Amino acid sequence: MQPTVRIYLVGAHATGKTTLARWIRDHYGLPMISEVARGVLAEMEAQLDALRSNVDLVDRYQRQVFERQIEAEVRQQGSFVSDRAFCNLAYAGHHATVLGDIATDPRLSAYLESVRSGLVFFLRPHRELVVADGVRAGVEWEEVVRIDGMVKLLLELFRIPYIPVASLAMQERVRLVERVLDLSGLVPGGDRERSEATPRRLATNGAAN
Repeated sequence: MQPTVRIYLVGAHATGKTTLARWIRDHYGLPMISEVARGVLAEMEAQLDALRSNVDLVDRYQRQVFERQIEAEVRQQGSFVSDRAFCNLAYAGHHATVLGDIATDPRLSAYLESVRSGLVFFLRPHRELVVADGVRAGVEWEEVVRIDGMVKLLLELFRIPYIPVASLAMQERVRLVERVLDLSGLVPGGDRERSEATPRRLATNGAAN
């Protein structure tokens, strides 16, 4: 029986979170919580230019993204992979004025406890991945670096354990994720033999240490 594992991929935009989340979804047969920001943006019928200039609109947008992420995770029982967690707080701190309100929201404390009990992979930025798509809050390299720094600050501030993913190569990213999930007891769907062997291997490693 597979363990319940909540997997979060956090980081700035244009770091490959969604690509890696889709690989985890397909390889391990897990439900995936897709980026909620796109859905909120579509419902608000807001354009990127408006989100850069209308502070009230940005505040409403960031608050709804925060609330929708929590709601999406509550609806998903059991294991899942999400291509973000509290990442929008980094954008709220950079573009909006609601971060102070969200920081005192009791839902945030409860949500952070949930994230701490999951597996958090922190994807670091690479210039090669910065591509304009008409939705992101910013696609300039300097913007990506700023948001990356704010996400790291939030991880440390909230005391959330995380695994850094610094490599650009998808192969190396996949190998890292495989190793971590293997140690957690999660195995590719349908691989019964490996599923039974993993606890024994972990027990052996523990005895050796």
